[in-house]
Amino acid sequence: MLATTSAPRDKAVRTSRWAALLERFYSKAGSAAPRIDDLDGHQMPEPYRQLLVHSSDMTPTLEKFYKQPMRLTVFSREQHEQSYLREVVLKCATDSRPVEYGVIRICLNHLPANAKQCVLQEERPLGNILESESIPHLSWPQAFFSIQPDARLQTVLEAAPKAPLYGRRNVLLDGSRRLLAEVIEILAPAP
Repeated sequence: MLATTSAPRDKAVRTSRWAALLERFYSKAGSAAPRIDDLDGHQMPEPYRQLLVHSSDMTPTLEKFYKQPMRLTVFSREQHEQSYLREVVLKCATDSRPVEYGVIRICLNHLPANAKQCVLQEERPLGNILESESIPHLSWPQAFFSIQPDARLQTVLEAAPKAPLYGRRNVLLDGSRRLLAEVIEILAPAP
């Protein structure tokens, strides 16, 4: 698990209601989540707009952009019955460059047995598993945002202290429109 310290958050600074999953992992690490500013998709600067403002899975999008596969590093996890939560960083497989920090809640009971097993092995990102297992699903972005990187994000994403980072909140639904996962994805500074 990542260790961080943070100054107490100003009570006037609040994150969006949909950011509870991010706040959960920050709280677990003993700090407050950084400030999030909601954006409309058209306000997202390039290349982040092409990387975030779409209804495709993030893993294949990042693999295409970086021209290499992604590998998964899990920092922390929780499992409550059929709900599996984890905090991760995706890195380029060949040069280990961090490209995304994410927190995700996966509904294990909505996945086929083999996909569920792959998730629990913690070796591949969910988008890769859904693609390789040919699981019909829909990626449905719910929000886009900028976020001021705190020490935690600066470390895991190799980000500068003052430059904003960009991300999205996304939900993945199966062919019957049941929730497969909710995820908050924050991108590293693009090359």
